[in-house]
Amino acid sequence: MRAIIFSWEYPPRVVGKLAHYVQRLATKLVRRGVDVYVVTFHDYLTGCRKEQNGVITCRVSNPVRTHIGVLTWVLTLNQEVERVAADTYYDSEKQIDLIDVQDWHFIPAAVTLKKAFNLPFVYSVDSLEEHRSHGANSPFNLSIKSIEWLGTFESHKVVVKSEWMKNEVIRLYNVPANKIVVVEPEAEGWMDRILEVYRDAVGSQLSAGGSQP
Repeated sequence: MRAIIFSWEYPPRVVGKLAHYVQRLATKLVRRGVDVYVVTFHDYLTGCRKEQNGVITCRVSNPVRTHIGVLTWVLTLNQEVERVAADTYYDSEKQIDLIDVQDWHFIPAAVTLKKAFNLPFVYSVDSLEEHRSHGANSPFNLSIKSIEWLGTFESHKVVVKSEWMKNEVIRLYNVPANKIVVVEPEAEGWMDRILEVYRDAVGSQLSAGGSQP
């Protein structure tokens, strides 16, 4: 299996806990026989390289240097994420099986690639705008919420890290409970659960006639 993971932070760029979680996830996936590509952001460390842990890391910078907020930064960066992921798809002779989008930032790229290449994607929720903004509903907040909703709608599965977050995703975005999978990173067998989600996504895409072009 070959998987691409999208994450807006990844070591050495660490903003919060997500960077180290994604590194741990990617490393363990490689140990379980998955070919893993991580597409992430960095201001100046750009390009693809194979790390010591076996993960191929592709870092991109934003072609637009001046922004009025995180939303314009994210949306302009998505084109670079799409480009690198598409290059990876063709370089691997179309043998990418799925995308795992960590948090909301690169959902637009994942949706585009899903529709272009019939690639399933999993939306792994780390946090939600409703909680980050304390319920604010300005146009800025609503735009981010709409991207989060798009991720819950277009993804094959939504992965959350607690029952509480599962209930919040259901409450805020009306997602069917059977579409959400709880995977607690510290729980025994959590990697088995991740692989189960991945295999289910790939199998469902194939059974639906989603053979890659």
